Amino acid sequence: MHCPFCSAVDTKVIDSRLVAEGHQVRRRRECLLCHERFTTFEMAELVMPRVIKSNGSREPFNEDKLRSGILRALEKRPVSMEAIEKAVNHIKSRLRATGEREVASELVGNLVMDELKSLDKVAYIRFASVYRSFEDIREFGEEIAKLEK
Repeated sequence: MHCPFCSAVDTKVIDSRLVAEGHQVRRRRECLLCHERFTTFEMAELVMPRVIKSNGSREPFNEDKLRSGILRALEKRPVSMEAIEKAVNHIKSRLRATGEREVASELVGNLVMDELKSLDKVAYIRFASVYRSFEDIREFGEEIAKLEK
């Protein structure tokens, strides 16, 4: 770590502590040349894969877009924000676990449907009806029949 005061290369860590509920490390450092002290924060940077849309375009993964889609499906349903955040984090973990730099939007949609199926069946049907573009009542009935099995 370069000293922000004299740009020396050698600094030593005096103290390290976990902050932000254990998601960051706060380090107190001292420059070995000018003896000035400063603080650095360290956190893991987890790279999310890019999403390949059905039209072939690519865009960065957008956690807010994921969350808003789930929230829209769960509107007026008895599901806690804690459960929703857990579902979002689980989807993100599964996407990172693929190890791919790019994933199809279809995979993201299927992961959302898996999570919604376990959270709330009505929200699952709402999301599936839009995601799969149900054309008529028969398709709703078929999806509900699958849920009942």
